[in-house]
Amino acid sequence: MTTKPDMVLRDATPQDLPTVLRLVRGLAEYEKLTHEAVATEADFDLALFGSQPKIHAILVDIRGKPIALAMWFYNFSTFLGRPGIYVEDVFVEPEHRHRGIGGEIFRHLARRAIAENCGRLELSVLDWNEPSIRFYRALGAMPKEGWTTQRFSGDALTALAGTP
Repeated sequence: MTTKPDMVLRDATPQDLPTVLRLVRGLAEYEKLTHEAVATEADFDLALFGSQPKIHAILVDIRGKPIALAMWFYNFSTFLGRPGIYVEDVFVEPEHRHRGIGGEIFRHLARRAIAENCGRLELSVLDWNEPSIRFYRALGAMPKEGWTTQRFSGDALTALAGTP
């Protein structure tokens, strides 16, 4: 847990599921992807707190009110022979931006990565999201030149699996 006088970074708990869903939907709205945001509290309950958690989450509270979220999972670099942290989502409510909250989230995750012997901290950002790109670069992130994201989902995933 990280704290500042009126800010606390903490791991999400099952009681936070409505907040997690609210903040994920806020991110979807910001990214103009609300039509893709179909996850439910039950989905997040299983993913975060099931018998084999698939993702982790921290919330940022300001004076006891959750106003930001980061969700991540562990990946693995076969070249480094070490795990890494992949940041899936970061969202700070608009009225709380430009106060250093995003930087605190990434410092927290970087400390966690180092403590757990991770070789890297990675994320993807939409190519039109210049404010976020500038923010990540200001923190020291570097683009991964020569790589593009490829995704199998929906019908393509089903077809690849050979299932009806």
